[in-house]
Amino acid sequence: MSELIYFDNNASTKPLPEVVEAMVPVLREQYANPSSLHQFGQAVRHRVEVAREQVASLIGAESREIVFTSGGTEAINLALRGVLHGHPNRRHIVTTAVEHSAVLKVMEQLAHEGYRIDYARVDSDGRVNADQWSKLITDDTALVSIQHANNETGVVNDIFRLGEVARERDVPVHVDAVQAVGKLPIDVSGWPVQLVSLSAHKFHGPKGTGALYVRRRTRIEPLILGGGQERRIRGGTEHVAGIVGMGVAASLVSETLLDTAEHVGRLRDTLETGLLESVPYSVINGGGAERVYNTCNISFAGLEAEAILILLSEAGICASSGAACSSGSLQPSHVLQAMKIDERIAHGAIRLSLSRFNTEEEVDRAVQVIPELLSRWTTVTGSHS
Repeated sequence: MSELIYFDNNASTKPLPEVVEAMVPVLREQYANPSSLHQFGQAVRHRVEVAREQVASLIGAESREIVFTSGGTEAINLALRGVLHGHPNRRHIVTTAVEHSAVLKVMEQLAHEGYRIDYARVDSDGRVNADQWSKLITDDTALVSIQHANNETGVVNDIFRLGEVARERDVPVHVDAVQAVGKLPIDVSGWPVQLVSLSAHKFHGPKGTGALYVRRRTRIEPLILGGGQERRIRGGTEHVAGIVGMGVAASLVSETLLDTAEHVGRLRDTLETGLLESVPYSVINGGGAERVYNTCNISFAGLEAEAILILLSEAGICASSGAACSSGSLQPSHVLQAMKIDERIAHGAIRLSLSRFNTEEEVDRAVQVIPELLSRWTTVTGSHS
C-alpha cells in the first residue's frame, strides 16, 4: 500500500503530541479519584479544573459552565433530554432535516414519547431557511436544536440570527458545535443560546471525552445519576486523562486557530479545484454556502460512493461517505436528500476532510490519483455514461 493519506478528519483527528504527553502521567501516576478529599485526590481535581478552564476559554465560556461528558453524543443527549425534563409542560421541538444522527435519533425517540417534532427545511446548499425556522417556533416549543457546522458538507449556519428568533420566544437553544469547535472562532458569551455540545477528538484531543456548555441559570436535569460530579449534572467519576487531554488540545488549537484555517483552507481549495478540473462529472455539494474550511463534500455523478471509497482505500487514501448502509447498498445521505440533490449525483458523494497535519504533497497526490482511479473504473463499468 502507498503511504497513507488521511482525509477523514471530520470522523476523527490525530491527537496532538502534546495531548498524548499530557495524558500519560495521569494514567501512570495521577490515578487518584478527583472527588477524594486527600491531597492526592485534590491534586488530580486540580488537573480537571485546569482543563475545564482551557475548554471554557476556547469557546468564550466561564469554567463553571462546562460539564464534561464521554463525548459529543452524550453531550447532545444530555442537552436535549436534560432541558426537556426542566420544561415538562411544553411538548414541541424544532430542529433541522440535516442534523447529525445523535440529534435525529433522539428526536425519533421523543416523537414516540408524544413530543411534536418539526424539521426546518434547507436550501440546495444546505442552509437553514430562516423564515421557515421562525414560523415553526411556537409558544409550546420547549427547545430548538441546530448544528453550527454540518458534519457532511461543512455548511455553516448563522447561529446568532437563528438563536435570536428563539430567544424572542423565550425558547432554550441547543447548538451542536462538534464540527465547529477548534475550527471556527466561537464566543458563546455573545450567542443567544443556552447549550453547546463539543467533542475532543474533533480538534486533536482524545476520543471518549466531550463537554456540554450550559449557560448559567439554564434549567437542566441530569441523565446519569451518581455521586453528584460535574455540579450534579453528570454523575460518575471523571475520565481524568481524557479531560486533561481535551484541555491541552483546546489550549493549543486556540493559539493556532487562524493560522490553521489559512493553511488547511488553502489545501482544501486546491484539492477541490484540482478535482473539479480533472473530473468533468464532479460537483461540490454545499459549494455556494459558507463552509468550514477543511470540508469537501464532492459528488462524482453516476458513480457509487461505496465503490469510490474502496478504490481510494486501496490507494491509501482515507475518505468517507455520509451515506448509511442499508440492505447491502448505499442510500444517499439524509443531508443530501434534504438539499434535494439529484439522486444520480447524491449516490456518488464522498467527504474529504482535512486537518493541520495534511500537506501540499498529499493534496497534489490526491488530485493526481483520484481522477486516474475514477477514469479506470468508469472505463471498465461505463458507470457515468
